[in-house]
Amino acid sequence: MPAEPTTRVAVVGAGAFGRNHARVYHELEQQGAHVELVGIVDSDLHRAQALAAQSGVPAFASVSELLERARPQAASVAVPTVAHLEVGRSLMESGVDVLIEKPLAPSLAEADELLRVARRDQRIAQVGHLERFNPAVQAAAALLTHPMFFEVHRLSVFGPRALDVDVVLDLMIHDLDVVLSFVGSPVTEVRAVGLPVLSDKVDIANVRIEFQSGCVANFTASRVSTERVRKLRLFQPHQYVSVDYTRQDVLVFTVDAAGAAMAAIAGSRTSAAPVTPAMLSALVKPSKPLVQSEEPLRAELRSFLAAVRRRTKPLVSLEDGRRALALALDILAAIRQHSDRVRLDSLWSSEPSPDLA
Repeated sequence: MPAEPTTRVAVVGAGAFGRNHARVYHELEQQGAHVELVGIVDSDLHRAQALAAQSGVPAFASVSELLERARPQAASVAVPTVAHLEVGRSLMESGVDVLIEKPLAPSLAEADELLRVARRDQRIAQVGHLERFNPAVQAAAALLTHPMFFEVHRLSVFGPRALDVDVVLDLMIHDLDVVLSFVGSPVTEVRAVGLPVLSDKVDIANVRIEFQSGCVANFTASRVSTERVRKLRLFQPHQYVSVDYTRQDVLVFTVDAAGAAMAAIAGSRTSAAPVTPAMLSALVKPSKPLVQSEEPLRAELRSFLAAVRRRTKPLVSLEDGRRALALALDILAAIRQHSDRVRLDSLWSSEPSPDLA
């Protein structure tokens, strides 16, 4: 059997996301995973050089320099969202497959242009919706029957990262992508409220989404929390599933449907013995599916490299990224409509200024 070819990869963007992509590619290379990290790109050359030095690879100040001197076959695009189209298009038009960090683009028009280029040039293009590769999410996906209600919380302590976008595009979009993939039904209604707290963008948001299937999902995302929470709970007939993204843990409560039906019948008969809490408790069977722990980014990059080598559609395609982006933008529009309705701007501006004297 011929040896598996080595894929030459690069990372464009040496910020927080780019550093992690470079680290994982280098680790995979060191472990013999048939991948070679060939360069780091950042418009701040000193920052690119500092990151490149950790892996012993060249640093470049531009994509054109990378393409000319390093000739990668694939690349992670971890630049600010506003530059995704420029960088992604340049790479794909030069024959490079791309993994573009989320959100895919700042607008649907730019997302559509990335889709057009990828299709025209037959490039493998994946979107960095990391949680789709979380082992706990994949374990929960295997349990899906007919999900009807979701409760999702993603809370973070405030920091300077990703303040160029609202919390919906920064944090909530992970969960939007996961729930969209779980439900598989068109969205019919979006209701949302959001507030700027410590930045000039929306820092906390609560959203209620209804799907054509009748499923309802509530999302809360905040980057002004005092604790870090990453949890998803879903309910479907006779079953409750709780997912802890951070702990990569899944807890399932399944109701014995036949037993529950018999208890309901017994409880409706006045002559029957009363149904006790102990009896009901016996009908609920807790379980914990086996979850093989793995860093989601590592799983994501392994999946991307496999798609590049096999020329197959990625698990999270550009179409998936566009779908999550479209919903996120609808949510932001709903937040603006709510703010206008309650005259939030006037309320915000009328707050008394602190006495700085």
